[in-house]
Amino acid sequence: MAKGGSFDFKDVRKLQRQIERLEQERETFNQECIQELASRLLRKVKQRTPVGKAPKLDGPKTVKVKGSDGKSRTFLSKNGAIKQKYWAGYQGGTLRRGWTVGDIQKVGDNYQIEIINPTEYASYVEYGHRQTPGRYIPALGVSAKKAWVPGTFMLTISEKKLEAQAPGVLEKKLREYLKGVFDA
Repeated sequence: MAKGGSFDFKDVRKLQRQIERLEQERETFNQECIQELASRLLRKVKQRTPVGKAPKLDGPKTVKVKGSDGKSRTFLSKNGAIKQKYWAGYQGGTLRRGWTVGDIQKVGDNYQIEIINPTEYASYVEYGHRQTPGRYIPALGVSAKKAWVPGTFMLTISEKKLEAQAPGVLEKKLREYLKGVFDA
């Protein structure tokens, strides 16, 4: 026959409180994880986004012309006119600065992160675009050489890289979270 013994339920009650706390804070933890992944994706896509630079136009920007009165006057050359008309005060990085994190939505058991770039030419840089070879592009002062300009796939590549890193990031966050809940 078995002998009766004593059992202390204090630790079982402590474990029950910890599990209840875990359940209450689950949604907050999920939101923190999603925010972490969204910020990592935003950082990656910004790093991959090309920044435009004003072209270095060859040749002098001004020309001196002697008038019939013997005085010399300075005028803008073709390159100088292009530089002044299109590139005066140009500052690159509009596409890079345009990236933002949109809504984070829960769809069923999954979360969706929306990364947005409202710049009108973002999709052309991402996926590439057609152009007419030989067409003069005044802003660059050159003619188009190829019919297709390939895309940079800055968002697509960044998304794939994050997909590969996400399990490790989430595992680390979960380990830290569980340590905080059960060691407290």
